[in-house]
Amino acid sequence: MKQTFLKQDNSRRKFLKQTVIAGLGIVILPNYVLGRGGAVPPSDRITVGFIGCGKQSGGLGKRLMTETQGVQMVAACDVDVSKTLRFRNMVNEHYANVNQIADYKGCDAYKEYEVLLDRKDIDAVVIATPDHWHAIIAIAAMKTGKDVYCEKPMAHTVEEGRKMVEATRKYRRVFQTGSMQRSWQKFRHAVELVQNGYIGDIKTVKVNVGDPAKSYDQPLEERPSSLDWDKWIGPAPMVNYNHILAPNLEQEKKFWPLWRHYKEFGNGILSDWGTHMFDIAQWGLGMDNSGPVQWIPPTDRKAVRGLKMVYANGIEMIHEDFGRGWAVQFNGTKGKIEVSREFLESDVNGLVEKTIGENEKRVYYSDNHYQDWITAIRKRTRPICDVETGHRSASICNIANIAYQLGQPLTWNPEKEKFENNKAANKLLRKKYRKPYLLS
Repeated sequence: MKQTFLKQDNSRRKFLKQTVIAGLGIVILPNYVLGRGGAVPPSDRITVGFIGCGKQSGGLGKRLMTETQGVQMVAACDVDVSKTLRFRNMVNEHYANVNQIADYKGCDAYKEYEVLLDRKDIDAVVIATPDHWHAIIAIAAMKTGKDVYCEKPMAHTVEEGRKMVEATRKYRRVFQTGSMQRSWQKFRHAVELVQNGYIGDIKTVKVNVGDPAKSYDQPLEERPSSLDWDKWIGPAPMVNYNHILAPNLEQEKKFWPLWRHYKEFGNGILSDWGTHMFDIAQWGLGMDNSGPVQWIPPTDRKAVRGLKMVYANGIEMIHEDFGRGWAVQFNGTKGKIEVSREFLESDVNGLVEKTIGENEKRVYYSDNHYQDWITAIRKRTRPICDVETGHRSASICNIANIAYQLGQPLTWNPEKEKFENNKAANKLLRKKYRKPYLLS
């Protein structure tokens, strides 16, 4: 039996063996699923566990506590004890200050995510670990009957993403991918303008995000005593500890951890930001369940921009810096639309102020990505960035990295999710896992 490194209330916590109910296809629904109205009593609150308490957890955790209704954060887990305790203290301080939940008994802190998942009183989990851990933890969580909010990029490989989709459907879970730009008004408006033909027929889409992934090459440093390095590495190849991968609490104040640059743990900023911006491009083109069929990398093997991705309908999506920062540019026969977190602009006079009519094409409306997940949990519906959408957007980035790495044109079948006549490329759709950390 795994043990927690800190128990706040020894009398009330008993760690149970991992449940096999979900694996047998039996789903026990909490009271909130049964449609009971009125105020949310303690038994009907959605209880959430947080897995991965690094820098991202601060803002994300606060949003889940302050921007959702009927949610109670009850547990946290990280392989770095100091970060778990920081997160736990933040949660407890929040609930003490708002004084909204009289019966709240505190946020428990764990080192092993398996112990958190063993708890039958937790309804859902947030996964905010480095990318290389996403699939293993998410699938394990869904097997225990928990709904999932998983940070983007959703999956480290195409194979992982498909298995996450399959697990979500098999265990009938609600899965929200953390591509929160879909819940921002300016991106939604840009997509509706494109889909309603206000800039004519789309010919090209330019997407500017960062560079492809590179191999890890940092020197060995002394690691913090609070960090379990073997478990941080988990399924990835064992490498030297360096603070840029997993900074301590003080170092973390100065920069975002750079594991996302390295292919062993992430897929470069091409993926880290690409699953935001390529996601908007896919949304605008109505390709949430598909993707490009041709991938044409630049002839310069050292180039980190210039990849062309061609859809079956002839539209080209290009990884290109068009001078507006991380952004998307839709180019149509009647004009263009450019959108980022900072702006929504068009060369068509007055277009961005246009109000989309009720009888025009409308996309899924969400103005709160976190409440959208919670609402979907209550209704047992698919949220705005369901697992299939998250998988397809992550696949764009995973395949883009493969194209840059191999430096040769690739033909992709979005339905079979395989390359045609290219064994080397197909081999890169999956990865090897370091034992005993295996993908089930």
